[in-house]
Amino acid sequence: MKEIKNISRTRAQVSSAAVERMYITMRHLFNRGFYKPMGVSGDTLREALLELRPEIYGTIAEEKVELNGLLYVIERLPIGIEECRYINLTSDEGYSFSHFTAIVPPKRRRNCYRIDEEQMNIEITRGRSDIYDVLTHLTFIFIESHKIKERVLIGEEGKVTRDWKKIETAANKKEPLELEEKEVIMSHLANVLGRSFAEVLDVYEKFAITENPDRFLDVIYWLGKLAIEEDVYNDKRTITFSPLLRERLGHHIYGEMWSDRIKEVLTDKGLLDRPIHVISANMHSVMNSIFAPSVVKNEVEVESELEVYEELSKPENKHLRTLVNERAENEGMVFLKDESGTNIDVQIFDTAKINFADTNFKAQQIEGQYPVIIVMDYAFGEQAYETIDELLKPYKKTTMIDVESVSIMGKAGILVGDKGDIMIPFAHINEGTGDNYPFDNELTVDMFKNDDIPVFGGTMVTVLGTSLQNKDLLKFFHDSTWGVIGLEMEGAHYQKAIQSASKIRKSINPNVKVRYAYYASDNPLETGSTLASGGLGTTGVKPTYLITIKILEQIFNIK
Repeated sequence: MKEIKNISRTRAQVSSAAVERMYITMRHLFNRGFYKPMGVSGDTLREALLELRPEIYGTIAEEKVELNGLLYVIERLPIGIEECRYINLTSDEGYSFSHFTAIVPPKRRRNCYRIDEEQMNIEITRGRSDIYDVLTHLTFIFIESHKIKERVLIGEEGKVTRDWKKIETAANKKEPLELEEKEVIMSHLANVLGRSFAEVLDVYEKFAITENPDRFLDVIYWLGKLAIEEDVYNDKRTITFSPLLRERLGHHIYGEMWSDRIKEVLTDKGLLDRPIHVISANMHSVMNSIFAPSVVKNEVEVESELEVYEELSKPENKHLRTLVNERAENEGMVFLKDESGTNIDVQIFDTAKINFADTNFKAQQIEGQYPVIIVMDYAFGEQAYETIDELLKPYKKTTMIDVESVSIMGKAGILVGDKGDIMIPFAHINEGTGDNYPFDNELTVDMFKNDDIPVFGGTMVTVLGTSLQNKDLLKFFHDSTWGVIGLEMEGAHYQKAIQSASKIRKSINPNVKVRYAYYASDNPLETGSTLASGGLGTTGVKPTYLITIKILEQIFNIK
């Protein structure tokens, strides 16, 4: 009988299996309709996250509480979520017409509603990726809450440490803490969190918001309080999924509403039969690239074009941004604030109305009809498929639209360089599946080599969520024959929609031009360079505009 060899799994294989297990578990819990994150039903999700140990969640698998990861997560969840025992994920079910005030997290565009002292509703209108994002973040903060409980609960009768009693008294004060009081409480917090006083001092101000300078104290107190009550009274926190959300998910309801409105505006303005170029980007780079140089140079002195965009990004220069926007609207730009629930705003540019002589694109050589540019704000994960798939369909199932190109300019994690570097892919690998999407990219590495920003070419991996990645898994993608240079969340979903529209449905030109370029927002392989370490600041200005200008030069046929 053959001896079976004991083959040990690598960390990358363990991590890959953990990601797949989380993905399957979250879909199962969604279909079930509810679960208790710290109960038996949440075991698999917690165990998989602890096994995965994503970089963004730092010390999740250690006894001490992870502070930077907690800040990252709290900024993406609604204010007050830590106080709620019941969290209900819903579709857009009419709460905007009620007395409830929408709570929008500072770093995620989603409407949330505080129903009462114990319940928070979170609207999911951006597809499954939004659910994965919310559930992984909630799992993380619940794990951290039980770390707090373990350090303050004495025995089974609900007795707590002196540190916790002091924290509870301070958290229940209605007035902001004075400096001396705050520092005393920081000392108690340091003991409870397993962190140094200096670490707590550093993070305390980062949590502060205008209406609550002591928010860090409140977050820690409520996380610990609910965890203690789970242990002592078996009063478990519960996450539910509304019946309407479960019914609607996957049916492109919001994407269809979003797409129909764009096509209605194009029809009303007589633009539907013109050549169309779709760009997925932010709501400022295309407008600024076309109109800002001439506007800003008339208002302030700048030595280079890059300084124009840096000036515009300064908070005190709101008047400059207003002037650029006014000129854009006077020369054919229409802004569509989202009303569908996708949270994707849109700009439509009628290039026939642009005074190119007063722009940096004087050398345009547009042949035939002047094109229409549709700029859509960033989609979120799988939502990219829903929106582009609907946009590329014929209007009212009969009127074909002449889409000449689709360009994607996005932020991504980089595995081969630093923040602010540029990545030019030729294929996307869809993590957790066998799907991969090679394509001919109209943008090339050579186009950017004359600039002083490093540029890399290769494949990109489209991940289930940036918060689920760890070094072992990413290192495998980079070191293996896949040759991955970066990770992002939408590329494969965009390409899936483009290929089905152009190659299978034939609803757009089969030779549609495709452009992808990313600038690096973080390097998850480097400690201290993950998304949890902070934003790009002005580092992202130059690559954003370099990419945008290259896309526009191709659309305007500038050699």
